[in-house]
Amino acid sequence: MKLTEQDILNASILIVDDQQANVALLETLLGDAGYTHVSSTMNPVEVGSLHRKNAYDLILLDLQMPEMDGFQVMECLKANIQNDYLPVIVLTAQPGHKLRALQSGAKDFISKPIDVIEVQTRIHNMLEVRLLYKKLENYSKLLEEKVQERTAELRESEARFRSLTELASDWYWEQDENGKFTKVSGPVLEMLGIQVDSFTDTKAQAVIDNSNDNAGWDEEERKELQDIISARKPFIDFSFSRTLSSGARKFYRVSGAPIFDQSSRFIGYRGIGVECKEMP
Repeated sequence: MKLTEQDILNASILIVDDQQANVALLETLLGDAGYTHVSSTMNPVEVGSLHRKNAYDLILLDLQMPEMDGFQVMECLKANIQNDYLPVIVLTAQPGHKLRALQSGAKDFISKPIDVIEVQTRIHNMLEVRLLYKKLENYSKLLEEKVQERTAELRESEARFRSLTELASDWYWEQDENGKFTKVSGPVLEMLGIQVDSFTDTKAQAVIDNSNDNAGWDEEERKELQDIISARKPFIDFSFSRTLSSGARKFYRVSGAPIFDQSSRFIGYRGIGVECKEMP
């Protein structure tokens, strides 16, 4: 994130001082230095509303003012800004006020009577930090928007994938990290010999859990598949079979892949399956 000298000179600056002579001095000093967006007010009560409207990059704030001093102005600003960054340099002739001003949220201070080199240096440094902060903040927002946009695209792609796999296979299935079925689409329950009147995730899982391990499965094949799933490996066209009580054999192929969340934590499996006429 590069910052040019012109970026700094184009920053928006507000001068707050109840003395016209001080305002004129600072306006002249900033104008001679090349700053192009400088405004001022002699009424400290206006500062909160002006900052809400214009979001100044820097506020040069006198501390000694009638009706509302600089400390009260900073409290008003902190109550009305959306973040914790207070872009304020205070102007003070009181050495004892410098620490209090920094503790109140000011980022720097300028001593009175004003030294031209000191003012130019502190203002330039303050604006450089402020503008880099804003660039970083804007970049973070843009990155967050891109992530949200990409997440939406992935969810849409996942929905299309599910629809296509359901059309291209006899069933679609999902399991959580504990091996519990969270979604089954297609005639898998009937194909595997599990009878259920109306499918719900909870009810179907209960039927599966209480079906005597679906007698007739080839145990070696089942163990091999379970080992693959336990290792969280993807598998394609895994073949397995089941012998019915009538003596007939059913053959199946199943493909699956582990699912991970955004923090790379394993959260389950998803896959598809088909019934075959004979062992492939």
